[in-house]
Amino acid sequence: MAVTKKKPAKVDPRRYSREVVDGLKQTPSRAMLRAVGYKDADFKKPAIGIASTWSNLTPCNMHIDRLASAAAKAVDSSGGKSTTFGTITVSDGISNGAPGMRYSLVSREVIADSIETVAGAQGFDGVVAIGGCDKNMPGCLIALARLDRPSVFVYGGTIRPGPKHRDIISVFEARGAFASGKISERELKEIERTSIPGPGSCAGMYTANTMASAIEALGMSLPNSSAQEAVSRQKLKDCQNAGKAVVKLVKAGITPSQILTREAFENAITVVIALSGSTNAVLHLLAMANAAGVALELDDFTHIGQRVPVLADLRPSGKYMMSELIRIGGIQPLMKMLLDHGLLHGDCLTVTGKTLKQNLRGVKPYPKGQDIVAAFANPLKAESHLVVLYGNIAPEGAVAKITGKEGLSFTGRARVFDGEEASVQAILDGKVGAGDVVVIRYEGPKGGPGMREMLSPTSAIAGRGLADKVALITDGRFSGGSRGFVVGHIAPEAAVGGPIALVHDGDEITIDAVTREMQLNVGNDVLVERRRSWRAPEPYARRGVLAKYARAVSSASLGAITDAD
Repeated sequence: MAVTKKKPAKVDPRRYSREVVDGLKQTPSRAMLRAVGYKDADFKKPAIGIASTWSNLTPCNMHIDRLASAAAKAVDSSGGKSTTFGTITVSDGISNGAPGMRYSLVSREVIADSIETVAGAQGFDGVVAIGGCDKNMPGCLIALARLDRPSVFVYGGTIRPGPKHRDIISVFEARGAFASGKISERELKEIERTSIPGPGSCAGMYTANTMASAIEALGMSLPNSSAQEAVSRQKLKDCQNAGKAVVKLVKAGITPSQILTREAFENAITVVIALSGSTNAVLHLLAMANAAGVALELDDFTHIGQRVPVLADLRPSGKYMMSELIRIGGIQPLMKMLLDHGLLHGDCLTVTGKTLKQNLRGVKPYPKGQDIVAAFANPLKAESHLVVLYGNIAPEGAVAKITGKEGLSFTGRARVFDGEEASVQAILDGKVGAGDVVVIRYEGPKGGPGMREMLSPTSAIAGRGLADKVALITDGRFSGGSRGFVVGHIAPEAAVGGPIALVHDGDEITIDAVTREMQLNVGNDVLVERRRSWRAPEPYARRGVLAKYARAVSSASLGAITDAD
């Protein structure tokens, strides 16, 4: 008996926009849209939203208006009708070390909510989202996952290095070097003036480049989108190709839920590890997976990390910057290496409409003689640098970034600070010395609120030459530019009575990356007594967005999400 092939379901490329612009009842909608440039023919085309994070408040995003324009023109020439709209960004590099850094992680949620809100209200059939600074990427992806409409993410691109191989971390660390007398005030000013030469996101494998790479590995951006300089012909072409691609996805009915699978998230984690990426990737991938309805847990980073080596010698722990990785081929040859070694799921669908394996088929290996990406036979580290730790100080887990250069274990005496500012002043004043474990608490998602990045204290430690002599632990988080023996995301956080709230000056703390344990070496009876006298601090904010965020946000161990069931 002949087998009758089932016809594929018919795709409606105007599934959402027709509800907004079709028929007599939507006459007022069409009238409004005519005022912003719609013509008669446009009402019959798929409506594509271009979500732009443009702003001139930060180098990461100052050029994105041009990229959004390129994507919009490509949509229009490919049979769609584009509408560009804005969303916020805040600058981690500017707000780091200041009270305003509390708004950084909050901005991830605002970006996600605003893109979802506009696309949902406006009836867009597809979306191109373009992001630059750290929280742009996960914010965009959370929105695209929630909407589940054909979408492409475009990374705004990396900044070019400053003279003498400088970048933003050079400036942060120069403060500590100046405080310890290693450089003059004139040298400090020269570093300040030259380290940020123009548009683009921070130059190393910090959070922006890490998350852009993770999203490319997820399949939600076009090949090489993560590895292009912000000011380049390649980046403009990437935006044009994204505009064309989203129209094709709309016509094919391919949505993020078909791309953002469990296997795709495993691919993203694998690539982040191989690149020695930021600890923020843990927080953001957990949040992105939650938005996509994919079960992902903190321990998944351990399970995957046990079989994936660190291969890329990139800043902050390594020598090279993203621009130098771009010159040898970006992350595509690395992904091909990982695929060939059975470490990536090649059958995952991507926004090209092809599988990851198909996308990588023609990718050439890195040129001979390069030393930016190591061979599998000689990795920089045999297992992941992202180490999930548990113990009596972090019963719900913590995330360490340990490359091995700092050693694999540390035991020292606690120097406790309730907040970032006091710790930075103590470090710069020389009151933190070799053998100390700096404890910075009440900086978690609820307690901060907003889980500030501890880039200022880690950079001050590094600038004073103590990166391999001092450990730092916190219920806050770290910039992708932080280096040294650092542990963040400690959960439960101090503000909800987590054990980190019970640490006293002089307590001995042991951190062991091999056993994946972090212990406060104090008797349980002592901790019970301390808990009796512990009182929750007054909240930092009682009204406004920080107060709302503190009420809604979950534990860092869940990704600090605000829409938990």
